[in-house]
Amino acid sequence: MKVTHFSEIEAEFLQRVHTMVLCSAATIDGKLRPRSRVLHPIWEGATGWIATHPHSHKARHLARNPYISLAYITNVHQPVYVDGRIEWVDNLEEKQRIWDLFKNTPPPLGFDPAQDYISPDHPYFGVLKVTPWRIDLVSFPAESFEKGTLVWHNHAINS
Repeated sequence: MKVTHFSEIEAEFLQRVHTMVLCSAATIDGKLRPRSRVLHPIWEGATGWIATHPHSHKARHLARNPYISLAYITNVHQPVYVDGRIEWVDNLEEKQRIWDLFKNTPPPLGFDPAQDYISPDHPYFGVLKVTPWRIDLVSFPAESFEKGTLVWHNHAINS
């Protein structure tokens, strides 16, 4: 079932992604081949934040194609699928804010980024902002696929 506004699914979305924490993330390489890996996003409403190394395979893939597909499937009866556009955060104040968000959010959702990235201004610390163009919340079992799926499209994103 399509929903018009993110607010219609926001509470359920955040509850699910904050409970499942880790997701499978797929990008496309330069030869149009998919590649998946596990990521640890943190969400503020409909905006996702990913701490990552700015010179990774993922970074190279996203430089060619700025779209990512996330699948939260820890609970196979209530998976969450997010398809979004990414952009790198370059502003040091915003990087510090996201650093603090990860550091000050209790585990398992939060973690100390210094373990992997040293400091917010270190060249190994990059932040990806994920702006979804589509979010699917699926619930099994259901009478039908239509009744078991809530789909929100962000029409502000040219998908």
